[in-house]
Amino acid sequence: MDAARPRLAGPDHRRAVLVTTVPAVVAAVPLIWASGGLSPAFWTMAVLAVVVDSRPYVVPGRRASSVILPSICFTFGIALAWGALPAVAVQTVAVAVAGARMRHSPRRTLHLTVQHAVALVAASAVAHLASLRVDDTAGWWTAVLICAAAVTWMLARYAVAALARLLTSDARPRRRRRGHADLFATAALLLLGPVVLVAARVSPALLPLALLALHAVHRMVRWAGEFERATRFDPLTGLPNRRGLQAAMAERDPDRRRALLLIDLDRFRTVNDALGHGAGDRLLTRVADRLTAAVPTHDLVVRLGGDEFAVLATRVEDPASARRIAQHLTDELSRPFPLDGTPVELSASIGIALQSGRRDDSTLLREAESAMYEAKQRGDQVAVHGPDVAEHTPDKLTLVADLRTALRRNPPDDGIVLYYQPQIAIATGEVVGVEALLRWRHPRRGMVGPEELLRAAEPTPVMRLLTARVLEEVVAQLAAWRRERAPLRAAVNVSARDLHAGDIADRVGALLGRYGVPADLLQLEITESALMADPHRVLETTTRLSRMGVAISLDDFGTGYSSLQHLRRLPLAEVKIDRSFVLGMTTDRGDAAIVRSVIGLADSLGLRAVAEGVEDEATWRMLAAAGCHMAQGWFHARPMPATELATWRRRYRPVKPGNRGEIDSGPAVKPSNDEGAGWPPSPAKR
Repeated sequence: MDAARPRLAGPDHRRAVLVTTVPAVVAAVPLIWASGGLSPAFWTMAVLAVVVDSRPYVVPGRRASSVILPSICFTFGIALAWGALPAVAVQTVAVAVAGARMRHSPRRTLHLTVQHAVALVAASAVAHLASLRVDDTAGWWTAVLICAAAVTWMLARYAVAALARLLTSDARPRRRRRGHADLFATAALLLLGPVVLVAARVSPALLPLALLALHAVHRMVRWAGEFERATRFDPLTGLPNRRGLQAAMAERDPDRRRALLLIDLDRFRTVNDALGHGAGDRLLTRVADRLTAAVPTHDLVVRLGGDEFAVLATRVEDPASARRIAQHLTDELSRPFPLDGTPVELSASIGIALQSGRRDDSTLLREAESAMYEAKQRGDQVAVHGPDVAEHTPDKLTLVADLRTALRRNPPDDGIVLYYQPQIAIATGEVVGVEALLRWRHPRRGMVGPEELLRAAEPTPVMRLLTARVLEEVVAQLAAWRRERAPLRAAVNVSARDLHAGDIADRVGALLGRYGVPADLLQLEITESALMADPHRVLETTTRLSRMGVAISLDDFGTGYSSLQHLRRLPLAEVKIDRSFVLGMTTDRGDAAIVRSVIGLADSLGLRAVAEGVEDEATWRMLAAAGCHMAQGWFHARPMPATELATWRRRYRPVKPGNRGEIDSGPAVKPSNDEGAGWPPSPAKR
């Protein structure tokens, strides 16, 4: 902190010394002279008070009103023995020296002088009214009176500081939390004053020994400050951390509207992989410096961890002004960062949540995080949380909290239920696999479908808990089917959050090993939206899974951000044609052309083509004619629990497109809104 490590060179510093110290000395000399003859003990204590204030104590992260002057040890003793007038005179000179040392403005030094002067007058008044004498006749009652004077000193000083903040600020007074080390160090210095006074009266030569005690207090304040800085500041960038953000958000001003901007760097991991983690750390520090330079001083820049930053904007009128701030930040971050001679290009996704009145701070952070993930999923740089964002309403946040609570319980008490929809080989009519589909029996809402559940959970950390729960049950079911000599391949959808975490391959490998299930019986489905946020990380994760033997399927191909580059680079085994095209292919020539094109492209690349949403025989035969490999939909079977699936498989007779065969697909009813949806559902399935 600059105030704690001042620089002593330069004309500006010399000018500050003259402006603050000289007037203080001129004002103090008449006061001391008017006090009459003073003993050598007084002069020794006065000189030491001025000397020790050349090294004031400053708690890092706090303002000047929290500066601890070691001179109060001596001036408090002077006030008890010689009265308020000489004590204030000495304190005035000492504060001037401390202000010059810390390069304070004259106004700031004056504030500090007034605080200490009023405190000394109040303490001296208590001592005078109680006829306090600190000498060899002092007893327990004297000690009590000294403590009372010290408490009065602290109350008076901090009352003056609070009043000064009230009079000099146009905002309402905010509640300030004073650190324990601050109060404890001040009390220690004050109570050391009478001890120093007794030593001075015995022999002034003993006073320099008090410097060792002052050094111990100084070390205590410094260690306390370093500890507080470590808990509130990021050690790499020097910015406040999550705890520092929470402390800043707790200081509410009901007259002003604030906005929290959550910033996540896109493709930052590529820098670590290409240039090393040391270069990545240097890049983070430069990002922090650029954000700090781009943000006004009344706003706060925070590093939350990893490649996530946040800005607490304190003067925001409406969502449009918050968007302008976010756009300014994205423009700043889009400029190349020179790093080891290489210009590094970065982009960022920013989620915005607006706060007014007494909004809950944790809710604001969750809303900003949800908006940030929404921006990533949409491919936008900025998204604002608002009432029009259905998946982030308070009702959805409550649903996520209930889901987190449910996942802490053991199955089946958590209410999580998996349905399985068969996947049929078109050429032979045989059942070759199933897709696991999610349901949740909420204790109050009843059955919650995947559309509502996953829209709320996917942008939050609860999604990873849900994925772990589903994978555990699916792999256990695969093991049960193997024991029954009726093995099937099961497909499970995984979210972008799971792929970006990077440890899903380890978790899947551990599950397969624990249950003794071959890797080729498990297939993971990813959506194209999951690729947009961090394609490099997704490629690394899917490559690890593919090398383990776990097949990777690209779900909902043809919607969202379709790219042939994904088919070329990713280690895919199949492509699933989105149901929005399959459902319309018998009546819409465009949909039929798209389906045939995707089938031909997949066949050329050696991938399986799977059609979703096959609900009638005409669609089934058109898919067969186009060369589609597999299909799933209500034409064959509805999604069903594992127990019903076993009964269905015993009754099912394979059907080929060339004949009519027999298909027992259960009750001839249309699916409800949530039936047949994948896990997690794609936008088309929703």
